[in-house]
Amino acid sequence: MVSYFDTGVFKYLFFMIVMCLYVCIIGANVLLIVVICVNRSLHEPMYLFLCSLFVNELCGSTGLFPFLLVQILSDIHTVSAPLCFLQVFSVHTYGSVELFTLGIMSYDRYLAICYPLQYNTRMTSNRVAFLTVFVWLYSVLASVVMMSLSVPLQLCGNIINKVYCDNYSIVKLACSDTTVINVCGLVYIFTVIAALIILIVYSYMRILRVCFSGCKQSRQKAVSTCTPHLASLINFSFGAFFEIVQGRFNMRKIPNIVRIILSLPTIMPTALQPSIVRTECNQNT
Repeated sequence: MVSYFDTGVFKYLFFMIVMCLYVCIIGANVLLIVVICVNRSLHEPMYLFLCSLFVNELCGSTGLFPFLLVQILSDIHTVSAPLCFLQVFSVHTYGSVELFTLGIMSYDRYLAICYPLQYNTRMTSNRVAFLTVFVWLYSVLASVVMMSLSVPLQLCGNIINKVYCDNYSIVKLACSDTTVINVCGLVYIFTVIAALIILIVYSYMRILRVCFSGCKQSRQKAVSTCTPHLASLINFSFGAFFEIVQGRFNMRKIPNIVRIILSLPTIMPTALQPSIVRTECNQNT
């Protein structure tokens, strides 16, 4: 069994906050998916990738928030190992799909701005569909491999100082050998994640070069076409930063209520994502 710590007298406040977030996430994402599907002017690669992000937000939030709401109100803050690992699978699949899609979107913006005449031949509908399916299949497979390494671990503790289960917190509780899973995690970080970050940085370096060498109108157009992706990228980076801070540093001396608050920014991007690109979608409808 893996336990969550008690939220104490603040549980009703946290319940209302999380409930409002979840309702906003479901409503906003469903609305934007419908808008993109119905409006033919939005059937472009950038908005199709955004639609994939919105579907990912629905899946990720559904794997996190409903059980979290139950845990907040419950007097017994425990969760069975299978349900905890199911939440780990959901959260990590969400993060993988998000990062891969943002990397592909940066390449898409690079083609649109640096090679506008060749854009339609390079980023075809078939290629968009292939990339989207690949991202989802790879993310699910990577999460399955990670789970196959984490499930056999023998745990010597049962307290997770977060409001949700994540793989790194479970690995830290293990008293069995974690060398294999640690090595796999490092390989994944220094290959896949590093490659995606390099792709994003390279794409925007080329985009900035075009912006600075072009006229004012070209710069404005480039900024306009990159706005949805940049907003999503900054939003995701914000949550990832808090996840790294609270997961990698010793926070035992920090009061429980503070640790709960610090864990909330990690799940905030799922609520902020739809609102930061809604304006851009409305301008194109």
